[in-house]
Amino acid sequence: MRLSEFRQAVADEFGPAYGQVVTSDVVLVDLGDRTAEQALKAGIPPREVWLAVCRSADVPPQRWHGAGLPAPRET
Repeated sequence: MRLSEFRQAVADEFGPAYGQVVTSDVVLVDLGDRTAEQALKAGIPPREVWLAVCRSADVPPQRWHGAGLPAPRET
């Protein structure tokens, strides 16, 4: 997941305004007590940050691939 895909997934899942609040204000235990923005700046991959946001916000697992993005292929 690229950073632009992360930002699009957040906006699609939470809306642009609330998505910004989620990434800048919500502290995620899974990311070492950082916000999503702090984690990204610290070099944590966007996909890992996205999954931590999903777990924290109780996003249904079927949408963890990223809202608005194609679902991963089943193997």
